[in-house]
Amino acid sequence: MSMNSLYRGEVLNLEIYGESHSPTIGVYIEGLPEGVKPDVEKTAALMARRAPGQNAWSTPRKEKDEVHFEQVDNKLHGYIINTNTKPKDYASIMNSPRPSHADFTARIKYGDEASKSGGGIFSGRMTAPLCIAGSIALNELNKRGIEIYSHVKAIAGVKDEGYFDNAPLSAEYKDKLAEVKTKEFPVVDDAKGEAMKEKIAAAREDLDSVGGIIETVVYGMPAGIGGPIFGGIEAKVATLLYAIPAVKGVEFGNGYEVAELRGSENNDSFIMDGDNVTMETNHSGGILGGISVGGSVAPIVVNCAIKPTPSISKEQKTVDISKKENTVISIHGRHDPCIVPRAVPVTEAAVALALYDMILAQEA
Repeated sequence: MSMNSLYRGEVLNLEIYGESHSPTIGVYIEGLPEGVKPDVEKTAALMARRAPGQNAWSTPRKEKDEVHFEQVDNKLHGYIINTNTKPKDYASIMNSPRPSHADFTARIKYGDEASKSGGGIFSGRMTAPLCIAGSIALNELNKRGIEIYSHVKAIAGVKDEGYFDNAPLSAEYKDKLAEVKTKEFPVVDDAKGEAMKEKIAAAREDLDSVGGIIETVVYGMPAGIGGPIFGGIEAKVATLLYAIPAVKGVEFGNGYEVAELRGSENNDSFIMDGDNVTMETNHSGGILGGISVGGSVAPIVVNCAIKPTPSISKEQKTVDISKKENTVISIHGRHDPCIVPRAVPVTEAAVALALYDMILAQEA
């Protein structure tokens, strides 16, 4: 049974293959319009933001993540040669599934085909191929005047400045988000970022990990993209965001807060701005009925919750499958005490792929 992962969009089809410690990992992209080619420099820049081993809050595993491209029939193939694999790090826990990992369920579904090292195809390492494809989508959206910005909104209870902390349709916030791409720690408010780093360091000291929230804002989205029910922007974007292994929740606009509000508080009133219709607020996150309101009226706003890294050195309960007995496990090796900062460019890539696919379908 193949462990490759397939995405079937309206126009784009993706096939991600490989494992955390396999010789190569990559993606086949089908459906790109004629003439669309990767921008190698922009792909490298996105990969550098996601790459491991660059600071104290990420895994010490170092990978150049140099992307190679080739055309294979009607598909674009982008791949990375893994250079720093250590499958032996996992030899001692082969028969003991790690809590909150896919070890247990992967073994049920794939049997001996399931990876014996790292998370296999379920690993966060496999977000690299997602970024390869996403880099092309981001570049093509930029050509259409669509810009996607993500930042760490919260880690371990420390909150960064967010979209709804600013004026509803503030252009100033867009400038702040644009600066985030140049920062080592991807936050709007650097002081909040320092506080987040302290939380991460404390978790590492305790042999533990922490999670957080990533906010993504899309500016310049054309009005009228999307559709009802299965064709809605929320459905399409959430599908790609949930392809990121650590994502456990997705919300648009006010998100879960709507459950606490009255309609009069949550509704976005329409008003005239000269000859144009606009909205006073953007609680809907730029989407009504699954359809984009439009970049000049309201940007798309989406948050995703990232779980704490499950691979921790703190002792946890598990079982020894071969001996059929209870045991404990302490996971050693190279893992992020917090994967949220490195997931920021991944969320941009996922959102870009969903929106680019929808725009290509509309253009067709």
